[in-house]
Parts: sequence; structure tokens; C-alpha cells
Amino acid sequence: QVQLVESGGGLVQAGGSLRLSCAVSGRTFSSYAMGWFRQAPGKEREFVAAIRWSGGSTSYASSVKGRFTISRDNAQNTVDLQMNSLKPEDTAVYYCAADRAALGLGVRAGAYDYWGQGTQVTVSS
Repeated sequence: QVQLVESGGGLVQAGGSLRLSCAVSGRTFSSYAMGWFRQAPGKEREFVAAIRWSGGSTSYASSVKGRFTISRDNAQNTVDLQMNSLKPEDTAVYYCAADRAALGLGVRAGAYDYWGQGTQVTVSS
């Protein structure tokens, strides 16, 4: 059983930074591609960023590129999302997800096999 637990959400002013972390249980973490998604009230879940199993390739939504950075530590079974220059429109519940396809950099939520419960990020103007 693979479990994902997000942490690091909170309330921050516009222009500020937050770092989200996702702890993943399971011995096969290093073989998974990982992603971050977000969902704002009344909106569909949307792709934010993804990283391949080795950490050598990443992908970002255009709305966060240059502001957010995804990284992973396969020794610690964690994947992080550093969020800088936050905007009110970044307000959402952020979800960590795992894709058993190691080379996946999928932008569709349906490509991911496991999900965390989410962590709230609120950016005030």
C-alpha cells in the first residue's frame, strides 16, 4: 500500500513563499514519477508540476513556471514543491500524486495512481 502525506501548507501574503513536502511510504518510491496538482473552490483539479523518477526531468504548468520548483529525495522518500512569488490565484488545496510509470510527466490527473489528502495554501492580497 502506497500512502502520500502532504505538509507545509498555510496562509501567506502575496509575494511570499511556501515549501510543500510530500512523504511517501513504500519501498518503490524511487521508481515512481511524482506530481503536484491543485484544486481551487469551484474549479477542476489542475496540474502544477511533475518530476521523473530520477529527478532529471521536470514539467511545469505555464502559470507557475519560473516561480515554483519541484524536487525529490529518493533516499528520504519525499517530493517537495518550493513556491515563490505567490499570488492570490495560487490559493487552492495542493495534492501530491504518484505515477507508477517512472518516466511519466503526465499533466492529466488520470495518469496518477496514488494521491494524498491535500494541504491548503491560501495567499492573501
